[in-house]
Amino acid sequence: CHVSMSLPSASQSQSRLKYVSLGVLVLQTTSLVLTMRYSRTLLGEGPRYLASSAVVSAELLKILTCLLLVFYDHSFSVRALNRVLNEEILNKPMETLKLAIPSGIYTLQNNLLYVALSNLDAATYQVTYQLKILTTALFSVSMLGKRLGLYQWLSLLILMTGIALVQWPTESLGGPSSKPLSAGSQLVGVIAVLIACFSSGFAGVYFEKILKETKQSVWVRNIQLGLFGLVFGLIGVFVYDGERVRESGVFQGYNSLTWTVVALQALGGLVIAAVIKYADNILKGFATSLSIILSTLISYFWLKDFDPTSVFFLGAMLVIAATFLYGYEGKRPAINHSKV
Repeated sequence: CHVSMSLPSASQSQSRLKYVSLGVLVLQTTSLVLTMRYSRTLLGEGPRYLASSAVVSAELLKILTCLLLVFYDHSFSVRALNRVLNEEILNKPMETLKLAIPSGIYTLQNNLLYVALSNLDAATYQVTYQLKILTTALFSVSMLGKRLGLYQWLSLLILMTGIALVQWPTESLGGPSSKPLSAGSQLVGVIAVLIACFSSGFAGVYFEKILKETKQSVWVRNIQLGLFGLVFGLIGVFVYDGERVRESGVFQGYNSLTWTVVALQALGGLVIAAVIKYADNILKGFATSLSIILSTLISYFWLKDFDPTSVFFLGAMLVIAATFLYGYEGKRPAINHSKV
């Protein structure tokens, strides 16, 4: 009796955590895109902050946050924290080295997103970046052996159609306030987004595979990711921006908005880790798609730079329908399993 009552309770708790983490991810993604785009196009005095430096700052903040979370999990015991770091990181060099691959890809991806948002308008960036949903699905099938049902494949197609419809009007409507971009800068931005899509799909599924193969804490895994990311990021700073760093320092151009972007990017890595733990990468992609709807509405009501059309509302309905369609398909295996 106690077992039969505890199973539904645990299932409900897992389901609640899944949707809470997805909701936080929607808010984080929306805030990050809007603030990052604004910070890269804002005209101010002095030099603009270095994207490579912001990536390093985000990695450092993520490591510190994860250390605090591990510290909290072990009742704020310094001895226990030291033991965990030694046992899980220093004494398992091969396990730690496995994280170098996704960490390097994530660092490249984070830098590419700054490049993309510096060269593309938000609409083009967001609709193109949704290709990562499809790449994630394909990598999930090939690397994790996942089997997607007919409804799930259909929902992916509906989602892509909906996202295209949602963003299409903003690309075709050129208001007087729209800023023209050169063909060269647009090409750089599109290439950056396309590479980021494939790297995001592969790194996300690779990290999910590692998480599910071991029982190690997700926060310890993120410390490992962050350490490699910090090394790769610092190499990027001095290779690509070494001269500017020598002239004006690593934190040149930083202000409160820059630190907000850094904090949101660091938080994003931890939220994504929680989503991977309680849901999966494809469901994470749908949450990101919903954030596009939210950011477009914010652009209309607050920034006053978007005029929604009937095509926009049709796209929004398709995105929401695709989300529910994927969720419905995902619940069916659990029902069949319980019957067995």
